[in-house]
Amino acid sequence: MNEYIPSPREFVAEQVKRYEGSGGKEGWKWRDTDLPVIIVTHRGRHTGAIRKSPVMRVVDGGNYILVASRGGAPTDPQWAHNLRANPDVEIRDKTEVHAMRVREVPDSAERERLWEIAVKAFPPYAEYQAKTERLIPLFLAEPAQEER
Repeated sequence: MNEYIPSPREFVAEQVKRYEGSGGKEGWKWRDTDLPVIIVTHRGRHTGAIRKSPVMRVVDGGNYILVASRGGAPTDPQWAHNLRANPDVEIRDKTEVHAMRVREVPDSAERERLWEIAVKAFPPYAEYQAKTERLIPLFLAEPAQEER
């Protein structure tokens, strides 16, 4: 299925519509703050439908760190479950679009390094982790390798 199903959360659907409708020239700041976001296009794990999620823009070189914080809620956001099932994504960073492959980063030295970068980019992540019992998942989106 290649159908795009917008988020049922109206502000998320509007953010994506504005971002993509302008070719990345507008809507790249989270809800009109100064915080930059990217759009992660992924597949629904049950429906196979195309989903689009605005996620805080956190970079590590040419890679993106995707923090599944959900504001410190007790459960992971739906997009995290989708990425685990279907790791091939597309990331729109303003006017640029990149084919990427994600992998979840387990609790390790790599995770600690990436978490520090994420918290520096968006300090509330530390508060979100403190208010939930779950370990907030981190995903690393790396450029997709062309198949040979």
